[in-house]
Amino acid sequence: MNILMMTNTYLPHVGGVARSVAAFSEQYRRMGHRVMVVAPEFEGMPEGEEHVVRIPAIQHFNGSDFSVVLPVSGFLSKTINGFKPDIIHSHHPFLIGSTALRIASLHHLPHVFTHHTLYEQYTHYVPGDSTPLKKFVIELATHYANLCDHIFAPSDSIARLLKQRQVTQAISTVPTGVELKKFQKGSGSGFRRIIGIPEDAFVVGHLGRLAQEKNLNYLAEAMSLFLKNHPHAYALIVGKGPSEIAIKNTFAREGVVDRLVMIGLLEGPMLASAYQAMDIFAFASHSETQGMVLTEAMAAGVPVVALDAPGVREVIHDRQNGQLLFNETTANFAKVLESFSHIPEKKLQQYQQMALATAEMFSIENSAKKALGIYQRLIHEDRKHRQENEDLWSGLLPLIETEWQLIKGYAESARMAIWGTSELGDTEWES
Repeated sequence: MNILMMTNTYLPHVGGVARSVAAFSEQYRRMGHRVMVVAPEFEGMPEGEEHVVRIPAIQHFNGSDFSVVLPVSGFLSKTINGFKPDIIHSHHPFLIGSTALRIASLHHLPHVFTHHTLYEQYTHYVPGDSTPLKKFVIELATHYANLCDHIFAPSDSIARLLKQRQVTQAISTVPTGVELKKFQKGSGSGFRRIIGIPEDAFVVGHLGRLAQEKNLNYLAEAMSLFLKNHPHAYALIVGKGPSEIAIKNTFAREGVVDRLVMIGLLEGPMLASAYQAMDIFAFASHSETQGMVLTEAMAAGVPVVALDAPGVREVIHDRQNGQLLFNETTANFAKVLESFSHIPEKKLQQYQQMALATAEMFSIENSAKKALGIYQRLIHEDRKHRQENEDLWSGLLPLIETEWQLIKGYAESARMAIWGTSELGDTEWES
């Protein structure tokens, strides 16, 4: 089948959505399907990309590492007509997401939406961040989801949350799978030699986009506190983002910056080697819908210590493949890291084996098969429906309805955010 992926973030941007779109697209192609990705321009994007259509965009929106698409030009319609998609899959409810709705309506195609993000956790990138704005984006994302044919939730926690938020369309839990072989190659000891970490050091690692919504101030404080009390330990942080300087300042303030190693972005065997150089993976984000880096770490045989949060609790089986923390003080986080630094070798091997077993459950092959099964069912249902609606007017009606519903959604979301009421009656926002 021909699958059209539409996303506001894509490689080389560092983040879960970009990596998810890339992982699924590559796996679909391996399984014999055609995939086209529509995404914004990003700094450093490769030249001569195949199967990717780039939309002009404003770079570094409001000081972030995101880009914001400009109005979509006419060439996109010609490209899509040539591709002849069987299904549309959008990955954001805004910007390109709105375009995806229009394309699905215009071409009478089924439309799947993955609710990757807790959007209210990202409103600090927008001028005028406020509680009403957070409510607005929640309502808008919910309204968007209800305009699509099927919703993918990256975890069961998010599926339950979407139902609580009154998403009424069908929801399936489809996590982004991990490419197991990719993270089982590499050399942890070789990587340590390259970056100057002693072979016998205990290494606490973290990987991801280094940004405020990832709770990295907390994580840096917990890791530096552990290092202060454990002179043979190192912190290894892989990634880049606007929080890099703040992280370094935290370690410097605690007097352990000499044992902090920050090495930017890595790919391929070097990325796998970085994971394998870690003894434990540390994670503190509350904003995830799925902890992709957690399953990657586990695919490299690395146990995880993380705060209890949506998308995390589905991956960590407490005291089996890592530890889930409910006491969120930095002192407690440091204490748990300390306990892992003294764990007996036999017990550590049990944690590592359980981590590998967990990663197997989250393989990209399993996730792609589930997604493709849903695609095929939707396409079959949509074709039956189209056979019953062949005349021109009925062909235009879905597009007209979509435009009206988009406008209605913006208005209704604003009403709910400001007054807490909808045209269906009074609603009190939960505190």
